[in-house]
Amino acid sequence: MMEFLYFPEDKTEYIPGIISLVIFMIGAAITMYIFIKKSKKEEQLIDQQYKLNANNIDDADE
Repeated sequence: MMEFLYFPEDKTEYIPGIISLVIFMIGAAITMYIFIKKSKKEEQLIDQQYKLNANNIDDADE
């Protein structure tokens, strides 16, 4: 038998690992939400700057 694999008979030993997994999954989801929210704000800012620059270029052409 492979000695390096350890599967405990007492399944309560899995609880700390499951708790850690859940905590990290929640943290990853929150981080992803923050990145998406920040990205949308930056996209709106760039769109506003592009429209402003496009209007200034059009005014200069006339």
